[in-house]
Amino acid sequence: MNDLLDVKHLHKEFDNNVVLKDINLSVKKGEVVVIIGPSGCGKSTFLRCLNGLEEIQSGVIRVDGLEVNPKNKDIVKLRQKIGMVFQSYELFPHLSVIDNLIIAPMKVQKRKREEVTKEALKLLDRVDLLDKKDMYPRQLSGGQKQRVAIVRALLVHPEIILFDEVTAALDPEMVYEVLETMQELARQGSTMIIVTHEMNFAKAVADKIIFFDKGEIVEETDDVEGFFASPKTERAAKFLDRFQFTAKETKE
Repeated sequence: MNDLLDVKHLHKEFDNNVVLKDINLSVKKGEVVVIIGPSGCGKSTFLRCLNGLEEIQSGVIRVDGLEVNPKNKDIVKLRQKIGMVFQSYELFPHLSVIDNLIIAPMKVQKRKREEVTKEALKLLDRVDLLDKKDMYPRQLSGGQKQRVAIVRALLVHPEIILFDEVTAALDPEMVYEVLETMQELARQGSTMIIVTHEMNFAKAVADKIIFFDKGEIVEETDDVEGFFASPKTERAAKFLDRFQFTAKETKE
């Protein structure tokens, strides 16, 4: 099977500060890749590079054979292949839920309002938000806003969906509803790259685990259970030990 996403020797700097060093990664259609690692290690920047929100200094990113480059005249078309769901929702506060959803497909993809609205309502129903279609973002909980953001990403029919720590800003009781929506997408065969600190979720949904540290891929494996039971690198083992210790403290 051909790779849907192919990253070769990606290098990214901010003001001579190296953020990503020689990143190589391939993702196949229908694969769920989960990226974990300490805060500030370059995970979110990597996602932003994948859909052209950040320029890179060297290396190549290809999606379905097309090169991702912010200067590429076809970057808008390319970004439609790569949906992204942000931690901060990025919904328009002055628009209703349904208008937030249909604006991009209508304006960017030139699709008809009736067709897009019909699909949007079907997706809202799938995530149990059909009754919220005429509400405004301020009237929704954090979990509901995040599910709307996921529906918005799906409506442009992306080849890959990127999730950037989408539960980080949510109250604990709202996390479950968002993760359940993402698990359903995984079951349906969506290709996803997910940055998360939810280790149990990562273990349940991932086909491949990528462990980042200091801008590098330290460990990569499709043996998900094996990684969480016994990672092969000392750095990943320390991260997981600390994470599990913190989780235990929280429960107590």
